[in-house]
Amino acid sequence: MGGNYEQHDVEVLLQEGALVINDGYRAKNSELSDTGIPFARAGNIDGGFHFEDADRVPTHTLAKVGLKRSLPGDVVFTSKGTVGRFAFVREETPEFVYSPQLCYWRSGDVSRIHPRWLFYWMNGREFLLQFKSVAGQTDMADYVSLRDQRAMKITLPPLPEQKAIAAVLGALDDKIELNRRMNATLEAMAQALFQSWFIDFDPVRRNADRDRNQPSPQPAGHPSPPGRRDGDEGLVEYDKLFPDSFQESELGPMPKSWEVCKFKDITSKIGSGATPRGGSEVYVDEGTALIRSQNVYDHEFHWEGLARLTDKSAVELKSVEVRRNDVLINITGDSILRTCVVDPSVLPARVNQHVAIIRAIEGIPPRYLHLYLAQQSMKSILIGMSAGATRHAITKGHLESIDVVKPSAPVLAAFETITTPWFDQIDANRTQSRTLATLRDTLLPKLLSGELCVDTFHPESQRK
Repeated sequence: MGGNYEQHDVEVLLQEGALVINDGYRAKNSELSDTGIPFARAGNIDGGFHFEDADRVPTHTLAKVGLKRSLPGDVVFTSKGTVGRFAFVREETPEFVYSPQLCYWRSGDVSRIHPRWLFYWMNGREFLLQFKSVAGQTDMADYVSLRDQRAMKITLPPLPEQKAIAAVLGALDDKIELNRRMNATLEAMAQALFQSWFIDFDPVRRNADRDRNQPSPQPAGHPSPPGRRDGDEGLVEYDKLFPDSFQESELGPMPKSWEVCKFKDITSKIGSGATPRGGSEVYVDEGTALIRSQNVYDHEFHWEGLARLTDKSAVELKSVEVRRNDVLINITGDSILRTCVVDPSVLPARVNQHVAIIRAIEGIPPRYLHLYLAQQSMKSILIGMSAGATRHAITKGHLESIDVVKPSAPVLAAFETITTPWFDQIDANRTQSRTLATLRDTLLPKLLSGELCVDTFHPESQRK
């Protein structure tokens, strides 16, 4: 450690009010709802916050929660089950309620403990060794109790040093967060365009308006939200690619001349992966990627927990090789029907038995298939196909048999032309973020230990 670094008992810092540690609220099922603020569990914490599918705590019951609500500057620690995930509560992070799977550490005196430095310290070796030593003390799932945490020690540099370390590492994380938000915006643009063109059929309605010079009728089954438009007037120039009227189909009113077909008719491959043979010996630190269900999220490929295979195992699984632009979908388990397009940087790769590969035929944009499968209505249809089983599972036959709308070739080509630059930027941002995260993880232990002088990045004058 650095020469001016001092080790402190966490219990003493708690007594002095310099630090606050608490766990989550033990909510009854009857207290949870679909509305309110998120009830955060371990599954919602993964380098950040993912509240899309979180239960909610209604605002009228928040008085019961007390202090077990988030504040900006909190460091979140998954202390039960999946132990050792962290997240930092930013100013813009939505307020949430902590569940019993989570604990938070909070600076009670920012003149002694810088909140963001505390986050990086908890990601460092000193905290890691302490929580690892107590996490597996019971026969049940890993658990780090409040008593265990309060019995720990923490090494504090002087406050200017804390601020400088937080500034260096924080600048990297801020850029990663900026990339994440930019990607969320680009993804939302693509989803909005898909909704406008292929669900609400806005261009067809506009064409009908122009032809009749009167408000377009609402086709039954496809009501359009009031005032809904593409959001970008420049996209209206593509209206000429669309018809100006509707036809009836098995799926309801649909643009004239478009088709309804089976999913198998617009794909060249639908197939699940396979389990590598050979047990744990087939996994290595460097090798061909094995994509599992934990890597497939809705609209996003996650690298965390990515497995690697030996060359021999990769050859044996050649039949489940993933290619650029393949759509991935989880077909079993709690994460069933999460879907994304593979991150090209992960290739070469294979998939295991819980993930299916979907490959588009020529002329069908892969992102069209992905966004079609990502619709909640389509997920409901697929889940309905597996009803009656003890555990939901989607088969190749289920996927092949679903009815899909096949737009005209010019419309599909236009969709690909418009969205490809957006998705290319998303891929570039993700690649940059992984590079930045690697740099951050390399610097973190060296800065926390004092091995690397923080003045290299921030002169003394910048740490006042």
